[in-house]
Amino acid sequence: MSSALPAASVRIDGESRPPSPLRHIWTECVGAGRANEALRADWQQHFREAVTVLGARQVRFHGLFHDDMFVHRASDGGGFGPGTPLDEPVLTFSYVDKVFDFILESGARPFVELGFMPRDLATQTETLFWWKAHCSPPKDMARWVELVTATLRHWVERYGLAEVRQWRFEVWNEPNLVPHFWTGTRTEYFELYEATARAVKAVDPELKVGGPSTSVFVPDARYAGEYEDRSVEHATAEAEDVDALDWRPVWIEELIEWCASREAPLDFLSTHLYPTDVAFGADGEARHIRRHVDATHDDLVALRKLIAASPFPDAELHITEWSSSPSSRDAMHDTVFAAAYITRAYLRCAEVADSISYWTFTDVFEEGGAGIGPFHGGFGLVNEQGIHKPTFHAFEMLHRLGDETLLSTPHGVITRDSATGLLSAVFLNYPEEMGRRGIGSETAYEATRHLAAMGPARRIRHTVEGLAPGTELSVRVVDWDHGNVAERWHQMGQPLNLTRDQADELRRHADDLRVETLVVPVTGVLEIDLELAPWAVASVTQAP
Repeated sequence: MSSALPAASVRIDGESRPPSPLRHIWTECVGAGRANEALRADWQQHFREAVTVLGARQVRFHGLFHDDMFVHRASDGGGFGPGTPLDEPVLTFSYVDKVFDFILESGARPFVELGFMPRDLATQTETLFWWKAHCSPPKDMARWVELVTATLRHWVERYGLAEVRQWRFEVWNEPNLVPHFWTGTRTEYFELYEATARAVKAVDPELKVGGPSTSVFVPDARYAGEYEDRSVEHATAEAEDVDALDWRPVWIEELIEWCASREAPLDFLSTHLYPTDVAFGADGEARHIRRHVDATHDDLVALRKLIAASPFPDAELHITEWSSSPSSRDAMHDTVFAAAYITRAYLRCAEVADSISYWTFTDVFEEGGAGIGPFHGGFGLVNEQGIHKPTFHAFEMLHRLGDETLLSTPHGVITRDSATGLLSAVFLNYPEEMGRRGIGSETAYEATRHLAAMGPARRIRHTVEGLAPGTELSVRVVDWDHGNVAERWHQMGQPLNLTRDQADELRRHADDLRVETLVVPVTGVLEIDLELAPWAVASVTQAP
């Protein structure tokens, strides 16, 4: 027999509150490195777990059209010698099919980033990463449009139009970062966007397309022209209080204006939000910038206002990359500090975005080559061996929340599942001593550990009336002493190459959370009374 009761019969802290919708923006999409990595067995194992345990619904990655996916073929391949040129290029989708088949069979969908340029279509080649992505405008826009059109038609034929209409199609990645992710001008990107968007709609008008997938908010005019102008960044680099500056999105307003003036399609806006970045000083040196803890929320509010006042007020807002920093060598990513940070941010931002894609779900990620050591500051929620980081447990706790909020505080939420009536909660202790500071970024694990001294502990107390006596709720906590796998690795001496026994020990430690059970007494009043250490994240979940 279910012990669940209607929300109206539940009183929290002596009050009966009407529920409000809670959208799980943290599960809508997760990020990954590049398409070819999705052919690996370990990537696939990690993704299955992201879907089944963390609730991931979509995945986005680079390199769909890169040479290692063998889509655009201008020769038959040569092996020991040059390949024989074909009379006309052909498109082969066998590698892409393997990836997309797997994603769909796992219970998720692709969030399709259309890029990068195949070598034979690129005006510049080998522009980025060790795997030599070609991030340039096409030699011939018509050829690019043919590639996009044929690819979408292939997906419609293979998976059905009803399925493909559920996907999102994003044009390129971070084209404002010249000469890295794009070698052309802003206008050339807008031309690529328009041609691509029209090609998508020509396949089917109900397909959803958007952009500009830019990175990141800035407080100066560095991206106001066709290329980045570092000379206007000097004031930002020298600013004593960067949070006092006026941070603005990149190319969002300009793309809206471009599409409105040309009646080009724009179903969603996408950008990347990272609270740490760099600005170049007058001496040419990069200064690291760390914004305040609620910068992501403030940026989203600004974006929502901008979209609402635009010619596209119904456009969706997707943050297709987000993390505590844009570095795949940031030791903070491996820590309990990051777990508390992202939990706080996601709960704060749940009402102001359609999705915020965590970058990334796995450390199988090779933009800078494979990571050096098992905990190298990779973006992933799991490391290369699949060992769960504290951020993994934070995502699992968020996934267990219901779809209705009954109580929201600065330190957590109590929710209800509208279908089952089951209660669940997430609480956290982002230490008061941090004030408005974010966690920042560090290149070595040792440099993160000073945050462990931040405090104080926080006591979480709530009463929940209206539950059936005997109802059991499970409490799970990740904190400095529980599930803190990077610290255990540090205590081991930070071995570079794990033995099997070491990997097994770390795996056990990673999942050894603080666990207890709460039982509703005969009064039907549940007393939640938790002492959370600094940086702790806790879930309270009612069992079915």
